[in-house]
Amino acid sequence: MRSRLTVALGRTARLAARVRGGGSGGTAFPGLVMERTDPGFLERTLSRLPRGVVVVSGTNGKTTTTKMVVQLLREQGLKVFTNRTGSNFVRGVLASLLTEVDAAGNLDADIAVLELDEAHAVHFVAQVRPRACLLLNVMRDQLDRFGEIDYTASLLHSIAKATSDVVVLNGDDPRLAAPAFLEGVTARVVSFGAGEELRSLFLSDDDLRTGLASPRDRGETPGPRVTLEAINGQRATMRVDGASHEVSFAIPGVHNLLNACAALGVVLEVLGEDADLSGLLATLGNVQAAFGRGEVLTLDGRPVQLSLVKNPAGFRMGLLSAAAQAQAGEVVVVAINDEYADGRDMSWLWDVDFAALRSGGVAVVTGVRAWDMALRLRYDDVAITDVEPDLRKAVTLMRRAAADADRPMRIFTTYTAMLALRSILGEMTDVEEVMS
Repeated sequence: MRSRLTVALGRTARLAARVRGGGSGGTAFPGLVMERTDPGFLERTLSRLPRGVVVVSGTNGKTTTTKMVVQLLREQGLKVFTNRTGSNFVRGVLASLLTEVDAAGNLDADIAVLELDEAHAVHFVAQVRPRACLLLNVMRDQLDRFGEIDYTASLLHSIAKATSDVVVLNGDDPRLAAPAFLEGVTARVVSFGAGEELRSLFLSDDDLRTGLASPRDRGETPGPRVTLEAINGQRATMRVDGASHEVSFAIPGVHNLLNACAALGVVLEVLGEDADLSGLLATLGNVQAAFGRGEVLTLDGRPVQLSLVKNPAGFRMGLLSAAAQAQAGEVVVVAINDEYADGRDMSWLWDVDFAALRSGGVAVVTGVRAWDMALRLRYDDVAITDVEPDLRKAVTLMRRAAADADRPMRIFTTYTAMLALRSILGEMTDVEEVMS
């Protein structure tokens, strides 16, 4: 009876939020209402799942990797619940549950795979103990929220300690692979990583200062079960349990190839002997980008790719991916906001090397912090055609530049700017609806 009342209240709150928002929105508010009125709803609902809960956390790659894990498990025949909107606070999970449960609060799923913000994951695991967790990396991000990077690592450590069965972590991240990180962890520990020849691509936060990969020291972390051995365009060689496999990927971005290794690693652990490796590898090759994370739209008959950037490591990988795709003569836009979800402290922009943008320049710099971004680019001798803080006007300038040169477009964008840009572009072309 308690769950039935909670579901009814949550759905009423969602309807009220959507009415107030003119038919959109309502993603977090109903979850907040449910969280405040029935704190036990989350645990009651998710504890019934036969295969439990998988938590995906870390600084970069959560949304895309979660999507990969979900798609892999579904292709293997499991019914999977996930917070598809990417709302990765506890209230976001509750709001997603609201769209999946019946009136009595029953969830028809075998397993839950949940992307969780590092800080909010700690609150989640205090209520629901995950059977498995996937920890991707620890990077400087949202310094106004997290402060020192070691604090972020301590949050992931709390998730690992709360996990009952298996912790899958990035064995190349010095903070996750440190002996201290494994203290108090009772679950089995498995790692993933990059081969020696690729380590310079996937630098740790410490290595970003020098641009060189430091010597690997895994401490007590076991060797990787899944390793990214080689990259050749959209083809990659993945080593799984000692055997090499070639996979052709549809998803753009070199960073997503390592995310694929992470996703495969946790899925192999969850499925155990039931895993069909050949089927899993085929599925990985077909995964498409999550919204705003390398997502490619078509505007005026030309591709426009949205590349989410939110910290030095993420922007660096976005620039590397753009170079690897060899899209000669792209019209480049940089959109920088500083809302809460982006992080208020934008000083991290000075830790990114923008030299890769010198040859083609930047067509438009936009967003709340457009002028700050323009100044940063000037210091790296990157030519800028227009600075236009208004996102809608910036899209008009981008379309004009792309039409004049007949070139594809790429937008490097922070999170809230990405959401706004998708809404604007949705008025002009087909954009997948992802919000509940």
